[in-house]
Amino acid sequence: MALPNSLFLSLLVSLSLLTLSLSVAARHFVLVLSQEDYKDDPPAEPDSSAEWDEFADGDGHKSDEDLDPGSWRPLFEPPAAEPLPESDSSYYSAVHKLMSGDPALFEDAAAAISAAAATGHPSAQSVLGFLWGMGLLRERSKGKAFLYHHFAAEGGNMQSKMALAYSYTRQDMFDKAVDLYAELAEVAVNSFLISKDSPVIEPVRLHNGAEENKDALRRSKGEEDEDFQILEYQAQKGNAAAMYKVGLFYYFGLRGLRRDHSKALSWFLKAVEKGEPRSMELLGEIYARGAGVERNYTKAFEWLTLASRHHLYSAYNGMGYLYVKGYGVDKKNYTKAKEYFEKAAENEEVGGHYNLGVMYLKGIGVKRDVKLACKFFVVAANHGQPKAFYQLAKIFHLGVGFKKNIPMATALYKLVAERGPWSSLSRWALESYLKGDVGKAFMLYSRMAEMGYEVAQSNAAWILDKYGERSMCMGESGFCTDAERHQRAHSLWWQASEQGNEHAALLIGDAYYYGRGTARDYERAAEAYMHAKSQSNAQAMFNLGYMHEHGQGLPFDLHLAKRYYDEALEHDPAAKLPVTLALSSLWVRKNYADSLMVHVIDSLPDLYPKLEAWVENVLLEEGNATILTLFVCLLTVLYLRERQRRQAVVAAGEVAQQNRPNELGVPVAPI
Repeated sequence: MALPNSLFLSLLVSLSLLTLSLSVAARHFVLVLSQEDYKDDPPAEPDSSAEWDEFADGDGHKSDEDLDPGSWRPLFEPPAAEPLPESDSSYYSAVHKLMSGDPALFEDAAAAISAAAATGHPSAQSVLGFLWGMGLLRERSKGKAFLYHHFAAEGGNMQSKMALAYSYTRQDMFDKAVDLYAELAEVAVNSFLISKDSPVIEPVRLHNGAEENKDALRRSKGEEDEDFQILEYQAQKGNAAAMYKVGLFYYFGLRGLRRDHSKALSWFLKAVEKGEPRSMELLGEIYARGAGVERNYTKAFEWLTLASRHHLYSAYNGMGYLYVKGYGVDKKNYTKAKEYFEKAAENEEVGGHYNLGVMYLKGIGVKRDVKLACKFFVVAANHGQPKAFYQLAKIFHLGVGFKKNIPMATALYKLVAERGPWSSLSRWALESYLKGDVGKAFMLYSRMAEMGYEVAQSNAAWILDKYGERSMCMGESGFCTDAERHQRAHSLWWQASEQGNEHAALLIGDAYYYGRGTARDYERAAEAYMHAKSQSNAQAMFNLGYMHEHGQGLPFDLHLAKRYYDEALEHDPAAKLPVTLALSSLWVRKNYADSLMVHVIDSLPDLYPKLEAWVENVLLEEGNATILTLFVCLLTVLYLRERQRRQAVVAAGEVAQQNRPNELGVPVAPI
């Protein structure tokens, strides 16, 4: 990671190039509410509107294709059923050409998409909005992008609704964003499980700062992953725990595997035969949802009951749900449902807290108590329960129990909406990247970036920076020029920065500081570093200290410079060496102002580019790096031997001094 004027790198070139550690993982969303957030007198009567009926049938029986019309799924997970209608067939053919990376095919595809959009095809209108927003073979136009996404959203396209909601959010138009995100979140939440919490499958981050995130990528290779192959081999040999894990991977689509409910059912049944109790709960879920099998609530209740007898307390949530609905049991029984939810909550199952919250919010079998319901939801939300985020979003949206807070509702809805079926784009992008098809990965991540996914924005920007021309970036009149590529990466990093990616803010600061893809602007660099600093980024703090020390974009102030250097060290112990060097520079500058030493320090940045070029052109040539390494090793050995020799001489002298008689002829005793 670069520092302003490369002072730090210049001083350490003889040792090593050090960087401060970066944390680019998504931040945990922790909800903290005060008494002021609650309404003084929440309504005592139950709200009978269907809008609050969390225990409705929902869309759990619908396929992802039904929930996300116009999805690119047929291109990446071709259906084995009937061929697509002619109108959709031509649409998917055009999208396939867009993914090819061939400018000629790309131009044909864009023309076909435009023609289909003109006939009112919502999916084509959505893709055309994407093309205008990205500036692909056309001058970029946010207005036209918005217009086509609006038409597509009116036609039911969910991905355009995501894009519009994100666009409204960036403009602080929360009153419009909240309604769209509410609709999207409802579709997402109805696909979640009834007993066990669905594992949150976050998009994989391709990088961990400046380097490729090789560990995460290795664990995302699906059936090609060696660890999975070993696990599958153990399952085939009769290992019950392995059978359960393989079934779990297929059911949820974990570790880069595509979801396959039929395979999951097969492995769970085999595991149960071997006495594996955890599979019982998942079998209950499968029969309750009809996932890969005909829906059967009676069997679902039987499997969940067996699981609960093996102390799998999350199964109580599914049993309570079935009693609320009266499915697979004699009749509805709210008292029993509440008992099961309480058992789950008492055994630290957050789903129990969530379900109790719904009962108290609706007054289902209990006296309505909105404040108590909200407390249950907060507990569940702070343990990562996505359905609790959804309920809290509705509460803030409508002002029930809590004071109405539209920005908060928008943020919570967005968290849930991003887990909808359209998130499959991330899996296909990762598959393409792992296969070496960087251009297709970039296109898919760009589509998600437009929909507001921070990880996709970061991944797309990183691909542009790392792979350059290999990214297959398409500009206004063909492949992107260097300027277009830098500008697009800059825009993506900025969007990721707005959503809390501290590494993105840091890169933007570096771009403005060094003039990479944009005009050099120290003041805007300082603004970006300040944004990263607000996210507790130690590197940004160091950079701000340096800019204060040199009066670049910030007032010349040695006291503030020291404060920022100290803050960098407080936030990251790895910054000790660079901070020590920087503080030494401050001491010299303060005590020997306008001296030769200060001029030497200030001249190092001018020397660095020449030194950097020498390292790249000479030392890093084939063979030279090895020779240099051996030479450094030789010097190190010679230094250590000389040091050892001197220590031996000193030790011998001390012994001789101790054994030398004093004036009385008595040897000196050791101290």
